[in-house]
Amino acid sequence: MDTRQLEYFVAVAEELNFTRAARRLFAVQSTVSAGIRSLEHELGAALFERSSKRVELTSAGVALLPEAHAAIEAIDRVRGAVTLTKRGIRGRLRVGIFTHLDFVDLPALFGEFHERYPLVDLQLGASPSGSTGLADNVRRGRIDVAFMGLPAQDLAGFRVLELASSAFVAVLPAAHPLAGKESVSLAELAGELWVDAPEGFGNRIAVERAFAAAGLGRTVKAEVADLGEVPRFVRAGLGVAVLPLITYRPTPGIVLLPLDDGIGWMLSAISRPKPSPAIAALLELLAERMPLGVG
Repeated sequence: MDTRQLEYFVAVAEELNFTRAARRLFAVQSTVSAGIRSLEHELGAALFERSSKRVELTSAGVALLPEAHAAIEAIDRVRGAVTLTKRGIRGRLRVGIFTHLDFVDLPALFGEFHERYPLVDLQLGASPSGSTGLADNVRRGRIDVAFMGLPAQDLAGFRVLELASSAFVAVLPAAHPLAGKESVSLAELAGELWVDAPEGFGNRIAVERAFAAAGLGRTVKAEVADLGEVPRFVRAGLGVAVLPLITYRPTPGIVLLPLDDGIGWMLSAISRPKPSPAIAALLELLAERMPLGVG
């Protein structure tokens, strides 16, 4: 048994599709299939039930999955410990990022990381399901570190580095009847049409929980994945919005008002509890460059 066989198994187990697993591993599908067959032969058990329409884990596969994750992570830490003393940190580092963090210079940050640790294979990507998808990817071992906007109570089981906090503000067209007020409440906005991020995004989860806690409802008519673009949709008359202040891009024709309800948002970086040297190095750099700030 070798590490690559376990990596093939984990990828197929998570994707439940040999083609997607091979693409994720930058491997040929026949190589992945052969690796799985070899692993099954060595273990003396079928790990997948295969048909022309679907792939499913057997009971043996379900039992193996957490152990395979643990074995891969342990081997990565062993390799990292050795290479750290010989040639500097090396390995693969997969990071889930947001595409609307204008207040963070991500290109410069990751450029500095690459300059410090050129032997680390740095891979960056976003999730269409926002923070929820990123957290699930870290939990399943698909990525190693993720920028995160989920509330703290949703991050149990992760190693969490808090990076920046922000209050939510109401985003209204300048001509809106409430635009002249000093502040506004969720109750005053509840009857409006809304522009918001898609379901699963951390900021939307925080707002919906605040509405539920207040016994209020609302109607989201437009979903925009790039939070920086939300004010333009508001300006166009498609609804009102609330956003973390540090995600707001200045937009003509828009008025920002404080929220009486005092909803907060936290940007964090998360990883699994036992980070490899490459993960620990990135978290250390984040802590250096992004000491907890308030927006």
